[in-house]
Amino acid sequence: MLQESAHGKWTVSSSDESTEENSDSEKPSTSSLLDATHGRTSGPQYPCSDARKAAHKRKASPLKLSDKKIATEIPPAEKQRASQEGLGWCLSSSDEEPEDQEKHAHKETLKEEKCDVPKEHLLNLCEDAELAENQKAEEYDETPSEAQDTWDLLNGGNPFRFFLTKVKGIEQSYNSAALHIKDILSPLFGTLISSAQFNYCIDVGWLVRQYPQEFRKKPLLIVHGEKRESKAELLAQARPYENISFCQAKLDIAFGTHHTKMMLLSYEEGLRVVIHTSNLIAEDWHQKTQGIWISPLYPRLPQGTTGSAGESETNFKSDLISYLMAYNSPVLKEWIDLIQEHDLSETRVYLLGSTPGRYQGSDKEKWGHLRLRKLLKEHASSIPAQESWPVVGQFSSIGSMGADGSKWLCSEFQESLVAAGGGVTTLLKCDVPIHLVYPTVNNVRQSLEGYPAGGSLPYSIQTAQKQLWLHSYFHKWSAEVSGRSHAIPHIKTYMRPSPDFQKIAWFLVTSANLSKAAWGALEKNGTQLMIRSYELGVLFLPSAFGLEKGYFRVRGKMLSESKDSATYFPVPYDLPPEQYGSKDQPWIWNIPYTDAPDTHGNMWVPS
Repeated sequence: MLQESAHGKWTVSSSDESTEENSDSEKPSTSSLLDATHGRTSGPQYPCSDARKAAHKRKASPLKLSDKKIATEIPPAEKQRASQEGLGWCLSSSDEEPEDQEKHAHKETLKEEKCDVPKEHLLNLCEDAELAENQKAEEYDETPSEAQDTWDLLNGGNPFRFFLTKVKGIEQSYNSAALHIKDILSPLFGTLISSAQFNYCIDVGWLVRQYPQEFRKKPLLIVHGEKRESKAELLAQARPYENISFCQAKLDIAFGTHHTKMMLLSYEEGLRVVIHTSNLIAEDWHQKTQGIWISPLYPRLPQGTTGSAGESETNFKSDLISYLMAYNSPVLKEWIDLIQEHDLSETRVYLLGSTPGRYQGSDKEKWGHLRLRKLLKEHASSIPAQESWPVVGQFSSIGSMGADGSKWLCSEFQESLVAAGGGVTTLLKCDVPIHLVYPTVNNVRQSLEGYPAGGSLPYSIQTAQKQLWLHSYFHKWSAEVSGRSHAIPHIKTYMRPSPDFQKIAWFLVTSANLSKAAWGALEKNGTQLMIRSYELGVLFLPSAFGLEKGYFRVRGKMLSESKDSATYFPVPYDLPPEQYGSKDQPWIWNIPYTDAPDTHGNMWVPS
């Protein structure tokens, strides 16, 4: 089908028009599972998005700039527009709005049947490349960090307990305060009794290998949102492991996903909660920028303690229990009981979750952006001249925002982001500057992974060209401060910096991308909030860290030591963010980029 927009003409084949058009959760496609049943391998052996499958295919069968195969792989109309740069990111399925998904659903079946390469050739390529890729990603941290380093990191001068994941291929000094999943699951953090992993995209075999040998047979609960074929595939992955059980999150509202990323770790010594942004697959812990919050080790309460014992000033314990109760699953009851039995009083962050549903009355403020609004009104200080303090949102996927900013972004969502100190000033027409940080095509092309990094940025051409107005808010990804300018972000963060970007009123790290599915959208004249997906994050507010001035200072360098480290928050990317230049385009996954090679000398042809 011939497409035309401000970005030129190109052909979008049926395989490019994916049902992920507006999603932020990288919705699983079952085509790889169908392929597997026909005895061929076309990509990862776990459910994942079409964008990620395209990345796997290009890793398995790279197209060099001089490669003659391009002639057979790019349709004529695409060749004419080979230099066309894209406009968006890879979106996950939770961002896709119903009307868009329904429109393209019938094309998905075509995509599942299409195979550009002979089956035998594809099988060999994929198997070899995926094995090599997985080995490369796993070799990287075959042994966890030095024991003393990890211990110091967790218990030393990081009052925020906010970390980035290690990145292979950057200067080692930038990994000194970062963690790999093997570090988190290390015996240094506690003697594991059992664990629960809440996540979206899960490679069971890889996950098991991240646990130390002595913990690999301990009970492991996997909480997921898979259905039908992809659920069957997930369960099949776990058949070799008798210690693994499952909890399927109910997703009763169409196009929702289970996007939350959390670990519950029960130890002989107590309990720990980890809330993060990485899928449980090798590539998410290899060369991407990801965020992690790790709780203190929560001790067990004395026997017979009841009521609100072990609660924190941030109400974290009861909020975590409320979040788990929203699953309405008997399987999670034992984890709820376990949390009740522990002392979570040392927690300094606020929990901010989304759970699927339509909420009215006081329930409206329990989840999503109205929950953020409530927390900021109750616990954030009022900011003098607050209309000059901008809002920054940084994410890896974007949903349908509507015909203009007034539909959601600059109305209800912005109103929540600018709330503070007991009241909300309604600032219409985006009076508060909004800076949205999302990778450009060149960010992806010049990244450590090259173009395949775009597989985790699922913005599609179909969504992007409906909301060109949004792109004027876009800013480039740059993270010299953490050595991660070339590690494509899968982390999602939101904050309220001062006009000079030297202070921030608050900071949020979360699984929630920029979408109504994740954050919720008001219905029925504002009396009802509808949320499609599960999401989870933690909010850092100065008051919870004993700061009376109402702001954190922004740490200039991730590595710099400060006399009062609780005063300086380690924002993981560069401030102020730099706006897109006239030649910059947002990364869009399902159009070709053949004008310039990536860091591996390859082009991007996603079909």
